[in-house]
Amino acid sequence: MRNILNFFLASILIGLSILISPSSSWAYPFWAQQNYENPREATGKLVCANCHLAKMTTQVEVPQSVGADTVFKAAVKIPYKAGTEEIGADGSKVPLQVGAIVMLPDGFKLAPQDRWNENIKEETQGVYFTQYSEDKENIILVGPLPGDQNKEIVFPILSPDPATNKNIRFGKYSINVGGNRGRGQVYPTGEKSNNSIFTSTQAGVITNILPGENGATDITIQAEDGKTITETVPAGPILLVKEGDMLEAGAPLTSDPNVGGFGQIDTEIVLQSPARVIGLIIFFAGVALTQILLVLKKKQVEKVQAAEGL
Repeated sequence: MRNILNFFLASILIGLSILISPSSSWAYPFWAQQNYENPREATGKLVCANCHLAKMTTQVEVPQSVGADTVFKAAVKIPYKAGTEEIGADGSKVPLQVGAIVMLPDGFKLAPQDRWNENIKEETQGVYFTQYSEDKENIILVGPLPGDQNKEIVFPILSPDPATNKNIRFGKYSINVGGNRGRGQVYPTGEKSNNSIFTSTQAGVITNILPGENGATDITIQAEDGKTITETVPAGPILLVKEGDMLEAGAPLTSDPNVGGFGQIDTEIVLQSPARVIGLIIFFAGVALTQILLVLKKKQVEKVQAAEGL
């Protein structure tokens, strides 16, 4: 009974810590899962791009076709320059982290570990996979992970079997993939993170630059009509301005500290029927045999014509 009570209390504490003070490294995936039932919008954009505004290349490799009830690999490549560091939530330099999302067709899912071969076990060591939600086992998330060791993330996928699932048909299916490097530029609440460039919201002259709370900087800007505003820049971005500078509305106050970015790519895979493969082989064999018979018939006719000519 005591163990059950301790487990219950621990679950409550963990839940509260997630809601009140989510870790900067995994807060974005958590809130995306909470706020979006489907991570792919009607336009085709993955919702990760709503917070990770910068764009970078993402690549994916999957087989052209797979059989039913077969384990195959989807390799997501997230390239970036080795040794790159980003701005952490506290403003310090931290190693770049990566993450990925794979949206599979209905019926496809993460392969159970008892069906992973030794090669897959080696390639996925240290990688933890999670479903986007309880009812969407075809959407798989990974990350954040140390970027230098995970520029390529292998997803072991199990294809469905139309013989046991009447909702599945053999044919071509689409796969949507997203790959991310680094923290986002916008929080889910719409506020900028310290991994973004900060700009002035009004024109005027900088009258004061003072240290703020938690390493932030307060910049006071006075407009021509005497109205003053205070821009707060969190710890991390480098200031580009000084007291006495004249600014236009929208002028940058800091450098752009972001070194990461998000990219998405779509690909296709064919769930292949064994009967169709066998039928195709028989067709090719029939075509080849027909060609051979035509050549033999042509030679026979040529021999008869040559004999009659003699």
